[in-house]
Amino acid sequence: MTIERFTNVITEETELREIFGEPSERAVNKQIDRLDVHCRAIVEKCPFILLGTSNTEGQCDVSPKGDYPGFVRVLDDRTIAIPDLPGNNRLDTLRNMIKNPQVGLIFMIPGMNETLRINGKVQLVRDPSLLESMSFQGKLPKLAIVVNVQEIFTHCPKAFLRSKLWSDEYRIERSELPSFGLVRQGFLIQGWNFGGLLRRQSASPTVHCQRRSLPIKRGLWFQRRSWRMSP
Repeated sequence: MTIERFTNVITEETELREIFGEPSERAVNKQIDRLDVHCRAIVEKCPFILLGTSNTEGQCDVSPKGDYPGFVRVLDDRTIAIPDLPGNNRLDTLRNMIKNPQVGLIFMIPGMNETLRINGKVQLVRDPSLLESMSFQGKLPKLAIVVNVQEIFTHCPKAFLRSKLWSDEYRIERSELPSFGLVRQGFLIQGWNFGGLLRRQSASPTVHCQRRSLPIKRGLWFQRRSWRMSP
């Protein structure tokens, strides 16, 4: 489905206000521009954040980051630092920051339905003294994402209450959904060009590898080996 199929599309803020109205005075006034004692306490107990970025073309990325509670360091009432530990080296978030340093953060603490949101401008810092102060269990970050705070506000608990995120009611057995490895295999096979050999068929084709033959079921991938396809 493409967006062109929709006919009633909102394009102006005035249209939004006609639908939703104006924010309350309380909602407007809940925003501050520095970390107070309560914000510091939340950051210091937080083990998980979501970090939103975008590049100059408007392409967005939201990256989860987590570690021990307090892994995000409060440097002063207008500055926080996030250690960037080794990942998959795609560098989507970091590359966005170089092009557009404006970021948005959501701080989440298990069992707490309210969240803390921080918007600001980042610097990618490699000062040895800062990196050494953020090491944990022998892990030294390759760089620190230093956020100069511009806006801070708390977010109401409605989404967490509706989703019952911290309760067991909607918790699933992990086996109900495919493993991360299986999902990744599906992504990989869609990203590879098999020279037209892989076609959607009602019967599953078989890939013959040097080591073994593995069935492919509707777009699942296999280990990278030299291969040939059989109908």
